[in-house]
Amino acid sequence: MKKRIWELDALRGLCILGMVVVHFIYDLVDLYALVDWEYPPLFTFVQQWGGVLFLLISGICVTLGSRCIRRGLLVFACGLVVSAVTYGMYYFNFAGKGMIIYFGVLHCLGACMLLWPIFRRLPHWALALVGLVLVIAGLQLKTLSGIEHPWFMIFGLPWAGFASSDYFPLLPYFGFFLIGSALGKSLYRKKESLLPRVNPKNLIVRFLSLCGKHSLWIYMLHQPLLSGIFYLIITLS
Repeated sequence: MKKRIWELDALRGLCILGMVVVHFIYDLVDLYALVDWEYPPLFTFVQQWGGVLFLLISGICVTLGSRCIRRGLLVFACGLVVSAVTYGMYYFNFAGKGMIIYFGVLHCLGACMLLWPIFRRLPHWALALVGLVLVIAGLQLKTLSGIEHPWFMIFGLPWAGFASSDYFPLLPYFGFFLIGSALGKSLYRKKESLLPRVNPKNLIVRFLSLCGKHSLWIYMLHQPLLSGIFYLIITLS
């Protein structure tokens, strides 16, 4: 992306900060059981829809930039690192088996970027149509059961007893990514901000945009930092 569009960076930053807050509350309540709280409604909303918004934004951005294959490989590799770390937490009895991330948001986002070249020449209406079909198909897959092949988990058909702290199968989430790309091809076809009168140098906007630009590294580093803080609290107490 030659010229960054501030509202996309800011929205991505808002999403990643919301995800950090969700993980903080999850660690506090479930993983380390330091407090006994009922999850607030906003927590549930961000947990369920934050990832969808993030994939929509990523779909918009993929139409504005280049090197999606290189970026996709990097993001997917980071997802594999997260899988290895969460498996290590389970293996060394720091967490239950449900902590293991088999195909989380980074795996999904990386795979979406790698698949994008197949669809990039489609017009925006076709991208929206294909995306909608994939979303509906993914929602329908949730009603099926009895398919135990482990690779089907990637497409939204997990095995019986499957549990993961972060699960984003390609169906329906690749559909949301393609809907985002349709928005990118239509709303951002000029590759310019839709809000030119807003001052992007505003302190809050700059902070959110900075978080959005470095969202991958915030995702990779925030959980080890939170774990270190909670482990220190537990040790001291």
